[in-house]
Amino acid sequence: MNDFQRKDLSVYRLALEVQTPPEPLPLNPATLLSLVRSQIDLLISQQITATFWVKLPPGKIWQSELLRYQSFIGTSGTIYNCQIKENEQVEDPKEITSSPHHICVQLLPNKQLRREYFLMVLSPQFCSLIVAHRPLRISKTQQNPPMLAMTTIDSKVIQPVLDGIQQATVRKSALNASTDFIYPSVSEPAIISQLLSRQIQRQNEINRHISNKRIVQLQQQNQKLQNKEQRQDEYFKNVCHELRTPLTQMKTALSLLNSPNIKPLQRQRYLQMLKTQCDRQSNLITGLLDLVDLEYNLEKKALELINLADIVPGVVSTYQPVAQEKGIILSCTISPELPDVWCVIGGVKQIVIILLQNSIKFTPNGGQVCVKTRIQSNYVQLEFRDTGIGISENEISNIFDCFYRVRSGVTEDLGGAGLGLTIVKRLLSRCGGSIYVKSRLNQGSTFIVQLPRAC
Repeated sequence: MNDFQRKDLSVYRLALEVQTPPEPLPLNPATLLSLVRSQIDLLISQQITATFWVKLPPGKIWQSELLRYQSFIGTSGTIYNCQIKENEQVEDPKEITSSPHHICVQLLPNKQLRREYFLMVLSPQFCSLIVAHRPLRISKTQQNPPMLAMTTIDSKVIQPVLDGIQQATVRKSALNASTDFIYPSVSEPAIISQLLSRQIQRQNEINRHISNKRIVQLQQQNQKLQNKEQRQDEYFKNVCHELRTPLTQMKTALSLLNSPNIKPLQRQRYLQMLKTQCDRQSNLITGLLDLVDLEYNLEKKALELINLADIVPGVVSTYQPVAQEKGIILSCTISPELPDVWCVIGGVKQIVIILLQNSIKFTPNGGQVCVKTRIQSNYVQLEFRDTGIGISENEISNIFDCFYRVRSGVTEDLGGAGLGLTIVKRLLSRCGGSIYVKSRLNQGSTFIVQLPRAC
């Protein structure tokens, strides 16, 4: 065999080139493992000392099978563990046990053999060959095709394969002097029967393992679906409750307005109640629509590169009249030199509006709201600081949940729909950002938004 043929070695092709080649069959790695285990089971049970020529997939599970047989044969047999030579180093050297009877054999660099695995068993009582070949994918979009494998006990197939492997070795001095083997003329029927029995047993074990693993996966998926369904039920109950609450108050106000003895100040108060509850229900419906849109379309929403200086000051200026009406000092410090950040299209404006509304809403008359930015590692931080009513420590972990409203402890109903912070968190999750809060009751809150900066 010339140098070109040795470098182009394919054990799979050599096995197919005999006059009556074995029939290749598609299989997965689990089935290949069952074939290897059944061969070793047979050799151990029949106490057959053999020489191995192997090239198995990387991983401890495969090497453990060789160690299992090596512990049985001791110093009686030899295992030639074939590896492709790569830059004068053996692949996966940590996984290979080297000893006088477990020899690492380097083969010439070879694209064909890199995609092949084999186990060759040679002994006067029993010989066999298992070859597995991984076909190339036709296109990147195609899934990995199954391996093609063949197994045989025919010496007419095994001998040319052995010759090809030996001629492709880099250092033949690593091989023992005795490399000629006497093949059994006919394998004993009892051994073949034992082999088939072992293969069936091993395959059944692997099938049970795969089946049990699949059952566990299905149970986990089922539990996730049940949890999701339960969350949806709770969500719809909360939606119905939140929609019904303002309607109940509006109905009460309308009933009181129909009283013939109502005074002008009472009329004015009930009309204001109607307006407040109409606004509340409108905000709730708008928030629900936004949340549903995020639920179904968030992953489809494109990201954009924006500069906070182009968005934040404009939004803050639109809320200056609202802040002035409450006597709140609203300030904004945004550096024009900030790097661009990634966010969902339109997401930054929505985030700023929600957090700014909350800061002003929960800050008493005469307080302060400050918006500023800074660079923190790979993020640009957008900070909203207020001198409002604050949040108790045991509530902070809940404020990003749907419909959760902070218990303000004041007589005025400051609570909104309880959806704003949920929307903010989901928008940030899409672009790899985050939000966290620092707050103390009656001392104010600071919401810090982190947006990933452009590289």
